[in-house]
Amino acid sequence: MAGELQTFLRRLRDEPAVLVTVRASRGSVPREAGTWMAVFRNDTIDTIGGGHLEWDAMRRAREMLVRRAVQPSVQSVTLGPSLGQCCGGALELSYQPVGAADAPALRERLGTALRPVALFGGGHVGRALVRALAPLPFAITWIDSRDEVFPDPLPEGVAAEHSDPVQAAVPALASGSLVLVMSFSHAEDLDIVAACLRRLRERDDLGFIGLIGSRTKWATFRHRLTERGFSEEELARVTCPIGLPGITGKAPAVIAAAVVAQLLLLTPKTSASGV
Repeated sequence: MAGELQTFLRRLRDEPAVLVTVRASRGSVPREAGTWMAVFRNDTIDTIGGGHLEWDAMRRAREMLVRRAVQPSVQSVTLGPSLGQCCGGALELSYQPVGAADAPALRERLGTALRPVALFGGGHVGRALVRALAPLPFAITWIDSRDEVFPDPLPEGVAAEHSDPVQAAVPALASGSLVLVMSFSHAEDLDIVAACLRRLRERDDLGFIGLIGSRTKWATFRHRLTERGFSEEELARVTCPIGLPGITGKAPAVIAAAVVAQLLLLTPKTSASGV
């Protein structure tokens, strides 16, 4: 989803669009409030749910583009047989004509819906995770201590950061970040987790700390972190192994799918529990 936002803002440099947003919803609807779609003269970016609802929204938006409308409008829609969508709910759609001058405000407004993810590690699993996360509502910061480890070009909407030592990046992470730790070495992993626990002790503003590895690895880490002065209550904020339980494959894409599913189950106020 971060990628779609970047593509939308880049396109706005060259041509205007109408931003269609689900402003409110009630009952069973295709997409939740806050969902958006950018409608250009010949194509669209993202979706408000497909079907006749989306087709009609595209038609209305393009009519606004043709007549060069400047004022926003709101449409109330009740889903039913007449629309060919029998969800039974209702929603409000807002239509906002936008251009290049609106890009900064749109970046701030639409970007706030993205949950920050800090991914430490540019290896095979890290790459698979970035590919899986990129189209979802996450703002990804990808961090590694090694030079030239990130692919070129980066996936749309992903920010890469070289940090040596790698744990030095932890204090600057966005508040509420979901942290995934999978560097190339256990020593780095340990330092990153320790830095995250210190940040929790000082600010308590990380939404999740997930460490790749086995229960045996976590038992070793628990011992070493206890020696560094962390309490059992603090250690319980780390999830290891990571990934939705029951998905047992070891291939990078399978691990990525399990981890992404786990993150999607978290709510903004959820704290990780120990595994």
